[in-house]
Amino acid sequence: SSKEAYSAFSVKASVEWQCLVGNLKAWKNETLSMDFVLNKIKCTLFTELKERNEDAFTISFSWKPGDITFAEVLEHAGGVPLPPYIKRDAVESDKKTYQTIYANIEGSVAAPTAGLHFTEDVLKSLDQKKIESSYITLHVGAGTFKPVKSEIIAEHQMHSEAFSVGKDTIEKILQALKKESNIISVGTTTMRTVESLYWFGVQLIQNRYHSGSDVFIAQWEPYEFPSDIPVIEAFTEVLKYLNEQDMDQIFGHTAIMIAPGYEFKVFSGLITNFHQPGSTLLLLVAAFIGSDWKVVYDYALNNDFRFLSYGDSSILIR
Repeated sequence: SSKEAYSAFSVKASVEWQCLVGNLKAWKNETLSMDFVLNKIKCTLFTELKERNEDAFTISFSWKPGDITFAEVLEHAGGVPLPPYIKRDAVESDKKTYQTIYANIEGSVAAPTAGLHFTEDVLKSLDQKKIESSYITLHVGAGTFKPVKSEIIAEHQMHSEAFSVGKDTIEKILQALKKESNIISVGTTTMRTVESLYWFGVQLIQNRYHSGSDVFIAQWEPYEFPSDIPVIEAFTEVLKYLNEQDMDQIFGHTAIMIAPGYEFKVFSGLITNFHQPGSTLLLLVAAFIGSDWKVVYDYALNNDFRFLSYGDSSILIR
């Protein structure tokens, strides 16, 4: 949870984490160390491989001096976590360019990259055209890098991602739905999150949500509990829940799998980069625009578009 993550980042002297490890063959089980400078003081970070798990490794971190927090260690000893297909080390400028201009909360392992295309000028231009925008907090998980290896979608284990959505955003979405305005998602993670809020509304209406438990939308929820509850009704219920609980944010996790056959409840458009084959992101695009995804991708390939995080953008309209 966010609270546990906050506590773990605040730890001093030593901590253990589940980690993804690149180039593992080069690590011969010895303790690794590196020096870095913090506030003009020389510090040393030690890492030890404790255990190999199914998808990750238990790594112990310790450092000297031990009175600084793990968050400070990460900030000064670590680099911007560029995706593995960017074959270069992170540089200082990545701290600015691999970040949306509106990012303000730490905790994501990757940038929600559709948002990288939005500059101050673009936002100003949208504002002048009376196109409203609203923000949600996304913590992109490490599972976003996990390829689909199974032949059948049903065998792929979808990753879960944390989100936080303000009551004001839910009110704006509800207002737009009532006016039948076009709602456009900036990015696939935004799309998964907001669509998940519909399914949370369904849980509330069907009395499947137990008050006090974590908000969670499971991978196959839309397919196991298909619903024709109107989208306005579901979002009204979410808003009612927040008011009853006297909350101004909804926190939760979603592992929802959006694949062909999924019925979209909220969005009429999607702004997104171009994704790689064998990814759940490409499945989402195919679900959104149907077999036209092949036309879009053929065009991109034939015209030398750049793919992935630092690549070109598209706006897909249903």
